[in-house]
Amino acid sequence: MSGPLTGIRIIEVGHMLMGPYSTMLLADLGADVIKVEPPEGDIGRRISPHTIGGHNAYFASLNRNKKSIVLDLASGEGQRKLGDLVAGSHALLTNLRPSAIRKLGLTYTHLKRWNPRIVCVALTGYGLDSPYAERPAYDYVIQALTGIMALTGEPDGPPVKTGYSAVDNSAGIMGALGLVAKLLEGKGGQVDIAMYDVMLSQLNYIAGAWLNAREPARRMDRSAHPYIVPAQIFPTRDGWIALFITHDDFWRRFAQELGQGHWLTDPRFSTMDARRANRDLVLARSRQR
Repeated sequence: MSGPLTGIRIIEVGHMLMGPYSTMLLADLGADVIKVEPPEGDIGRRISPHTIGGHNAYFASLNRNKKSIVLDLASGEGQRKLGDLVAGSHALLTNLRPSAIRKLGLTYTHLKRWNPRIVCVALTGYGLDSPYAERPAYDYVIQALTGIMALTGEPDGPPVKTGYSAVDNSAGIMGALGLVAKLLEGKGGQVDIAMYDVMLSQLNYIAGAWLNAREPARRMDRSAHPYIVPAQIFPTRDGWIALFITHDDFWRRFAQELGQGHWLTDPRFSTMDARRANRDLVLARSRQR
């Protein structure tokens, strides 16, 4: 398909989710993505019990708009064919373990002999040169290590993972961004993206509260926001409703819709700071409506 990346050729040596999702985003923007699979194929072809159009549904959801070839990169012939591909491509993205990336020659140091302007993106758990580089790094593991699980769920329950692969998807997005940024630089080189770093960066204001005010992160009842009130889910007769009143103008409209105009002049409710300080009362009144 056409798009802003039309004319850009990207090689993917990826599997499962993170790498394939990253290059799928680039293919959606028009890049010509060539997916290199081992003789046994991407393991993603065998994960889901569902099929669509003759493909495993899991695999199909991550590999649209791509071409696919089989190369045994552990063989001399596979390496020669990879070199031919690299010579005519703009970038290569992989999400194998660091040891496998180096063994198969998927770094800029190895590939620049065929194309000094090639951009090489490595998506790994902890970075290519981290002392933890070879430790297992699955979505679940990174959510646990970075505290994402500890922030998710009800206060009196166990830590909970997000309902989808938040780490793999987030790192995949960063991989696509890093690849495009390096292409714009026009020099070629290595882009090193760690799942762990990506998720730490997404703690942003939560981490900032601890680093600047020593405010510990905590799980909130019914998915409530720590600073904005009311901002959470509420039970109703036929299910749940999500309410998110981000600023005072929304609060004014909310109060008027509920016929509670007096809330606008009540000092306990009239400002964001006041509603945060009177969280329990605000939530109790909101539930009664």
